[in-house]
Amino acid sequence: MKSDVVKKGIERAPHRSLFKAMGYTDEELERPLVGVVNAKSEIVPGHIHLGTICDAVKAGIRSAGGTPVEFPSIGVCDGIAMGHEGMRYSLATRELIADSIECMALAHALDALVMVPNCDKIVPGMLMAAARLDLPTVVVSGGPMLSGTVRGRHISLTTMFEAVGAVGAGTMTEAELAEYEEVACPGCGSCSGMFTANSMNCVTEALGLGLPGNGTIPAVFAERVRLAKRAGTAVMSLIASGVTARKILTSAAFANALAVDMALGCSTNTVLHLAAIAREAGVAFDLKAVNETSARVPNLCRLAPAGNRHIEDLHQAGGVQAVMRELSSKGLIDTTLPTVTGRSVGENIAAALNRDPETIRPVGNPYSATGGLAILFGNIAPEGCVVKRSAVDPAMLKHEGPARVFDGEDGAFAAVMSGGIKSGDVVVIRYEGPRGGPGMREMLEVTAALAGRGLDKSVALLTDGRFSGATKGASIGHCSPEAAAGGPIALVAEGDRIAIDIDARSIRLLVDEAELARRRASWRAPPPNVTKGYLARYARLVGSAARGAVFSAEGAEGGES
Repeated sequence: MKSDVVKKGIERAPHRSLFKAMGYTDEELERPLVGVVNAKSEIVPGHIHLGTICDAVKAGIRSAGGTPVEFPSIGVCDGIAMGHEGMRYSLATRELIADSIECMALAHALDALVMVPNCDKIVPGMLMAAARLDLPTVVVSGGPMLSGTVRGRHISLTTMFEAVGAVGAGTMTEAELAEYEEVACPGCGSCSGMFTANSMNCVTEALGLGLPGNGTIPAVFAERVRLAKRAGTAVMSLIASGVTARKILTSAAFANALAVDMALGCSTNTVLHLAAIAREAGVAFDLKAVNETSARVPNLCRLAPAGNRHIEDLHQAGGVQAVMRELSSKGLIDTTLPTVTGRSVGENIAAALNRDPETIRPVGNPYSATGGLAILFGNIAPEGCVVKRSAVDPAMLKHEGPARVFDGEDGAFAAVMSGGIKSGDVVVIRYEGPRGGPGMREMLEVTAALAGRGLDKSVALLTDGRFSGATKGASIGHCSPEAAAGGPIALVAEGDRIAIDIDARSIRLLVDEAELARRRASWRAPPPNVTKGYLARYARLVGSAARGAVFSAEGAEGGES
């Protein structure tokens, strides 16, 4: 065992004395040491209950002959961080989480890991660490929040942000907003739609690193606690069989994950995170593969914000395993791949049933013949940009309009709330990329305000920042190269025409090359928004969103990000 280096032999008597200072017995030190990474905090609703989940994991480890060793992870609540400086830190914490787990696991010679995340950047941060460390690893999330109910209508956090826009437009009263506020988020768990957290928890299941049910069993169900116990026993089986994370995180597993991503209509952020995780696993990941997968995999689910159903409905319909079985019927996933259950994908899904053909459309009757995400390329985004196609109104799949240009999110939000954005506009929000932001802020306030004012079906948005998984409409993010690196989005002027064709995977700035060359010659990078602390270091090190916005040589050398 790896942990023998801190437990065995006369020379390790001092080390054993330190373990005994914490109450560990000789019998416990004879067993494998399994790290339990606990993201519990009292500032994130998706994490407030993770102590219970971790206790169940530790019970499972002990029952299977291991010794659990719990340590913490940080985590940002994107909803609470939204719309102010705090959002700059959300994506940036993904690197901190991966790095801190590496430090803890290797410094203490742990034999295996069970990772217990739930929300946006915590899940991919832990998956990056799993791929980097290549230990026997199981991921078990805290589970989704139930949807709220107001006057018989099911609502979620998205509804709250859109309601703010409705109050600004005069179509909702402040009293109604207060009524929604009391019930929109009824308890613990990751917010209830197919937003980034739930997208990544479902993708983890599709990758094979999470047990069946990981993505959809609600946080408040006893079934979630039982799943956590099974995660503890499963990691002990992985130790016995020598199956490590990279034996599961293969190129074919990422192809399966992308297929499930397209079928579910997951968050645009999954593209960013899958690229980052693949890099840690040593697996090639090209944005063009997203479009190739989308072209062959139909969209089977329309969960909030794309529709009126929530993750609890997906769970009752059969969950991720039922979606994978639908895809397997047309040969759209590889069923031979290993998973943390000790069984293959095919063996896992053999008993899965689609109990609700409206929540999970049969593969022969999809919501759309193509997948939920699309990567657009063109002269304004030569490295690509991403849109959640399944959440775009059909009328906006093809759009041309004048650019309304904002050097940052705050000005755009003020313009929306004051009525300054009109039907037909293309809102361009730049200098919000990985380096320029820094931190690539999500802009749910802007998109929700547009939706609340009824403009999500007539206004497009383009940014080098990000959009929340709770976003709907023609919201196009991750425009690369970013403005701070001199990308073409930095050259857009107020009133320029921008043509978007989502089905053709095209986005173009309708300005001739001679004029763009003139603008490029006079462009100068603005001073950084942050000059000290972690974000300043992050801005110096981070690379392109097209490659996952990870720390890289290109960032450290000041090349294009």
